[in-house]
Amino acid sequence: MKYNFDVINDRKGTYCTQWDYIQDRFGEKDLLPFSISDTDFIIPYEVTDKLKELLEKPIYGYTRWNHDDFKGSIAGYFKRRFNTDVKNEWVIYSPSVMYSVSLLFRLLSTEGDTVLTFNPMYDAFFNVIMENGRNLKKVDLIENEGKFSINFDELERELKNSQIMLLCSPHNPTGKVYTEEELYKIIELCKKYSVKIISDEIHMDMVIGDRKHNPIVKWINEYDKLYLVSSGSKTFNYPSLICSYAIIPDVDIREAFVAHMRRKDFLNSVSFMGMYATMTSYNKCDDYVDTLVEYIRNNMEIVEKFIEENIPELSFKKPDGTYLAWIDCRNLPYTSDELQDALIHCGKVGIMKGETYGSDKYLRMNCGCPKEKLIDGLERLKRSIEYLKNNK
Repeated sequence: MKYNFDVINDRKGTYCTQWDYIQDRFGEKDLLPFSISDTDFIIPYEVTDKLKELLEKPIYGYTRWNHDDFKGSIAGYFKRRFNTDVKNEWVIYSPSVMYSVSLLFRLLSTEGDTVLTFNPMYDAFFNVIMENGRNLKKVDLIENEGKFSINFDELERELKNSQIMLLCSPHNPTGKVYTEEELYKIIELCKKYSVKIISDEIHMDMVIGDRKHNPIVKWINEYDKLYLVSSGSKTFNYPSLICSYAIIPDVDIREAFVAHMRRKDFLNSVSFMGMYATMTSYNKCDDYVDTLVEYIRNNMEIVEKFIEENIPELSFKKPDGTYLAWIDCRNLPYTSDELQDALIHCGKVGIMKGETYGSDKYLRMNCGCPKEKLIDGLERLKRSIEYLKNNK
């Protein structure tokens, strides 16, 4: 293995959100964090080498992204990894995925329109919908023994009165990877009711089960109101380099996106380091992705086995994708607040509660970390529940 993800990397003292600012989320310092979804792994060696090379040329002036080197690296990656054709001209730089979602809302709908999304959902979806003056419509995914499916009858009923569907593919926090048949049916229904689809595919590389990820723009010839937003930041662990992209086949929306970004938000220059990190990782780092996916698969198996053998009151099955474990705590005879109190004050561990994502009595645990840290976190989870048993 070229990469050894077992290595512990000390991130404290770097103004790190997950480690240095854990108190902001849990009210306590010095917790072992499994919260925000970045990883504790080094970035690819090729990216590090490229950034070092750039540092030896210490001029960081205004920089353009609108060239085939940047756009072609993304188009080439989609063709190579997902067998999906993306034209270079469809690709647009954006500072972040959620910026893209927010701007697309304003370009594709008006205030008071309805945005439909599956529940539970990535917590930023709540704010990006409501702070843009759109109405949120939730359709609950159906859970059965740790696997999640879609109620298509309910979905169709709600799509009749919606203008946009905001998809998270693969799904955060459940880890669901949609089948090709599911995605095609979603697109058919959205086309039937003229609902535009924005698909957040930032977790697209993290498929650890048997399913394959299918980018939404694979079906652009079937329906022309499809918009994909993503970034290499989740996979390659460089969100602070500030670089994402949108894939927008619709030329009018694409031009409006660029015009708004340049003339209203004045985001005229790309992040120099982020652009090079994206080009390098998408052109040269497939081995990193493959090694990481295998490591996350093993981590999820560790979580599944540990819970089955040590905390039978909880339920967890290895997900289709992402490095986020969505742990079912509904059989525990304690409230979410009681569980969080025990995790924080007894286990000294920070694991996100399900209410943050729209579902009661779940935990979302970030497993993008060395297995030593993961096992420590699971032991702390076990200790917290044993504390509740003895004191409640």
